[in-house]
Amino acid sequence: MTLETKKSVFVELGKFLSQFSENNTLKNPAVLHNETFFDAFVDLIQLSQSHNGWYTPENVYFSIQSWAEALTEENLNQWISSYTIPNQEPKKVALILAGNIPLVGFHDFLSVLITGNNVLVKTSSNDQHLLPFLAKYIIVVQPELAGNITFVEGKLENFDAVIATGSNNTARYFEYYFKDKPSIIRKSRNSVAVLTGNETKEQLTALGEDIFRYFGLGCRNVSKLFVPKGYSFVPFFEAIFAYQDVIHYEKYANNYDYNKAVFLMSNFKLLDNGFLTLKEDQSHASPISSVFYEFYEDINELKTRLESESELLQCIVADETIENSVAFGQTQNPRLWNYADNIDTISFLLTI
Repeated sequence: MTLETKKSVFVELGKFLSQFSENNTLKNPAVLHNETFFDAFVDLIQLSQSHNGWYTPENVYFSIQSWAEALTEENLNQWISSYTIPNQEPKKVALILAGNIPLVGFHDFLSVLITGNNVLVKTSSNDQHLLPFLAKYIIVVQPELAGNITFVEGKLENFDAVIATGSNNTARYFEYYFKDKPSIIRKSRNSVAVLTGNETKEQLTALGEDIFRYFGLGCRNVSKLFVPKGYSFVPFFEAIFAYQDVIHYEKYANNYDYNKAVFLMSNFKLLDNGFLTLKEDQSHASPISSVFYEFYEDINELKTRLESESELLQCIVADETIENSVAFGQTQNPRLWNYADNIDTISFLLTI
């Protein structure tokens, strides 16, 4: 199968996904195989929260729309154009996927197939339905792909390389277990934001998207703020008030109540607006419903520190004061060429 054929399959998938949004799901008669898949996908989206309590329809629709926007011919061409992908005997690549946010492993799945390799997928117990459904769709679009895609429930066997994502604890297990295989082992990372005090209300409201999207469960969610000494959090709290409805979601509210109680019992000083707590803390990893913050005095010293901690960070949200930073509100909209942990997946797959 040619590279152009594979790209065309994912363009068709993008067209299929583009039909589904929270407020305007509309069947497009020009999309392939809607008679088989459209209504079934609507049902799956609505059932997702019963499979995983964090997978609200709003967040599943957001993930779907993000991939619909990514899977265009223009984006796929721009992504792949910088590589030379040979037509050679495919390798079998095992994927061990996380399940913290909907379709979190789709980029790895796409990367393996677009490079002409076979994918052996072990889904997370928290996300067992969305990716297999999309795999069925692309197989109907291009039946030749049926032999390239396998989902595994038990032990992974007979593979040439592995891409595994998990916590720091599971990563140590992965590193030992897969020590004899080419691998990408992803550990826990967090994202931070650097504020100067000159942000507009629009920027701070957009920062709320980086904090609250997927309830803060993703590695691209901002869990830590760096603010200048003497910073007033009043504008920040006013700007993120638009996200107050998050507290009406029971699982989030339970985490808010629990984590706030733990902090208060430990006599930590908190800033609180009724749906988010802010705690001064040097760690990057804050619990759900809380964001840590830390004061800085010299932006250049902070830059040096962030560079030294790069292996702990997924994204840095800032204005142009920080090199290679992400714009406010954009952490959950990576491009195809924005690789997790800054590890080029395509280059890895071309060397196995």
